[in-house]
Amino acid sequence: MYALIASAACAIIMMFTAALGGSEGGKVKGIGSFAVVLLALLLGANVADLLAVQQAGGNVFYFNNMLRLDAYVVWTNLLLTACVLVYVLLMGRNIRQVGHHVPEYYGLIFIMLAGLYLLTGYNSLLILFLGIELVSIPQYILAGSDKANLKSSEASLKYFLLGAFSTGILLMGIALLFGSFNTLNLQLIDFNTNAGSSYMTLAGVLLIIVALGFKVSAAPMHIWTADVYDGAPTPFTALLSTIGKVAPFFAFLRLFHGTITGGSLNGQWLLVLSIVAAATLLIGNITAVFQQSVKRMLAYSSIAQAGFMLFAVLATNETANAGLIVYAVAYTLASVGMFSVLMKMEDYTYDGFNGLARKEPLLAFFASVFLLSLAGIPLTAGFMAKFYMISALLQQPGMMWLVVFGLLMAAVSSYYYFRVIMAMYFKSGEATLQAPVEQGDKWAMGLTVAFIVVIGAAPQVILWWL
Repeated sequence: MYALIASAACAIIMMFTAALGGSEGGKVKGIGSFAVVLLALLLGANVADLLAVQQAGGNVFYFNNMLRLDAYVVWTNLLLTACVLVYVLLMGRNIRQVGHHVPEYYGLIFIMLAGLYLLTGYNSLLILFLGIELVSIPQYILAGSDKANLKSSEASLKYFLLGAFSTGILLMGIALLFGSFNTLNLQLIDFNTNAGSSYMTLAGVLLIIVALGFKVSAAPMHIWTADVYDGAPTPFTALLSTIGKVAPFFAFLRLFHGTITGGSLNGQWLLVLSIVAAATLLIGNITAVFQQSVKRMLAYSSIAQAGFMLFAVLATNETANAGLIVYAVAYTLASVGMFSVLMKMEDYTYDGFNGLARKEPLLAFFASVFLLSLAGIPLTAGFMAKFYMISALLQQPGMMWLVVFGLLMAAVSSYYYFRVIMAMYFKSGEATLQAPVEQGDKWAMGLTVAFIVVIGAAPQVILWWL
């Protein structure tokens, strides 16, 4: 609750700060440092939530039981807020170069965090809807923030139109569940009753799966992802493909683990989601193989990563709950780190990385660690993330086929990730940088690499509170 209020307050502060832009058109001097300070305060608010939950000895309810906080929720919020802080440290200078409304950009990021806090702790389908909108609307705006680029405007329009369509689907699903159970409170929705086995309930759950599948880029609702991520300004693509994608997964987890598991729909939604996960892995990985732009490859690889994160929804056990946290942190750090490297490059194609190791050996090393983590190579956080997902799914009866398929797709993903590493270290050429690698960039990337290696060696460091 403290974090929710603090994030809303930070967003308002940033909006008022925009009025101080003067002749620089909103590029307030030191705004990135100010955002870092506010994020540090927001971390303190998350710690206050942790202490409140610990003092209560369990669940804490707010807003007439519509929002529920527990140790899992507030620890997740704290870790993802820390990931956003890393994002700002890595991308702060690049965000300033996007346009003339930098304080507003940061304000939208804080609004997304408020939506994240609602999605991880919602106890009512109404809060689920509000959280989805608070996460989505800032993304529509940020995708189109580069007004001088027609691809950015196209990405924003396409994202908004398809996002509005998915919102309608979500509302229809919520309405059908309300019609079946006469409540929006998750604790009062019982799928073991006659209402839980009705066609209206089944249709409502399927519509919610479709709507949330759009938000997380799950196939076949992924069709918008590559064009939006490719057209959006690169600093915001990093945000859209990480926090914007991870937050709805926790909504997925809370709904299907907390409400539908064990009900009469259990076998039906398990089959549907397993097919969706397999299709997501297949389409994301195979399409990424044929991309010539590293940025577009990362867009399709994010679809493949969503397929692995769906394993946590399918596996209804404690390993899945812990694994989704590990995966969210590992994927966010590696993806944001790789996009920060991409921001330094003049050419986003694979050939643009040729010979980078000879020109900028430290930058190439950082990029290699980020890519190795995304591929799930041992001693990186990405390996432990995939290990948790597969371990959780192995505990689910009848899911061995999906585990084997996931491992095959992970092997396929190694091809397009290692293709970049090969270009940096083993191909001749002269990689061109559009911006110098400054000392601050090296420290921020080095810190991110250190986190990735530490989590890869001992994932318990981000699970100790649980």
